[in-house]
Amino acid sequence: MPVSIDDFESGELPRGPSVPEQVVTYLYTHSDQAFTRSEIATAISENPNTVGTSLSRLKDRNLVRHKGKFWAITDDEERVAAAYDIHTTSERLDDEDGGIDADKWDSVAPETSHPSERDEDDQ
Repeated sequence: MPVSIDDFESGELPRGPSVPEQVVTYLYTHSDQAFTRSEIATAISENPNTVGTSLSRLKDRNLVRHKGKFWAITDDEERVAAAYDIHTTSERLDDEDGGIDADKWDSVAPETSHPSERDEDDQ
């Protein structure tokens, strides 16, 4: 959906569910079926490549299952519920405190070193 250039410039962009949220919601509400990536993309009106990336990441988190060219929601409903609870809480906290400012985070984050740069005594 296009937005006006004024909204674009001001940063007042519409916020809706992310593609992974849409995928999980769609598969959850159709938990008695499995779908191809293209079918899911069409159903949620998103790009199939974006849906494919989301599906792969959701699979890594054990939130969806994959067999052949078909995808379905995990059969572990507690896992889906826990992921939803974490996501909802995280969004609420971001809304309340404005989220994490990356520059502020970097300014107070401890220095890290690559393991090869540590002294042998540190290992």
